[in-house]
Amino acid sequence: MKTFLHLTLCPHCDSVYQTLPAKAGETALCSRCYAVLWRGHGRVSTFLLPLTLTAGITLAMACFLPVMSVGFHGIANEITLWDAAWAPASTERNAVMAICTACLLVAAPFMQIALTGWLLLFAHFARPAPAFIFSMRALKWLHPWSMVEVGVLGFLVAGIKLSAMLDVDVGPGGWALAVSCMLIIWVNNHDLHPLWDLLTMDEIGESE
Repeated sequence: MKTFLHLTLCPHCDSVYQTLPAKAGETALCSRCYAVLWRGHGRVSTFLLPLTLTAGITLAMACFLPVMSVGFHGIANEITLWDAAWAPASTERNAVMAICTACLLVAAPFMQIALTGWLLLFAHFARPAPAFIFSMRALKWLHPWSMVEVGVLGFLVAGIKLSAMLDVDVGPGGWALAVSCMLIIWVNNHDLHPLWDLLTMDEIGESE
């Protein structure tokens, strides 16, 4: 499959457009479905790499530290993000659901953060990362499957409902999960398209 850096494909209606330079603050929209094609950030922000690393650290904290603590008459039970994702596996019938939930809430966000950090780390030194094209394609494929914000909403709804009957406290993992969710949304809002400028035509030809 060939890669055409001067062309952009609409992610919704598959319309093809010629990639044009855009100034900071400008946004290119599809003329057919008005989807966002690219944003005019000019270049990838230098602070995006630290934010990506912080998102990975806070997400790991949410997996190992208690997100929520539920108490009743002095008896407390703590749950982490991983416990919540793997909870359906308590019965063999729901093992597949547990695997899917763990992939959406834990594996996909971690892979997305890892790929973004991998690309930005080499971009910091003005170099394309090894397996650059594969990483960019994998990152685009993972984007709709990363649902850590769904986990945040799930814990929030559960906490509100349980607070009427039980003592519910937010653990350190809960704050870490909230921070990670905001950072992931912030990072995903930045267009990584300028990273393609790091590639030369020879490197593109070798990767095909």
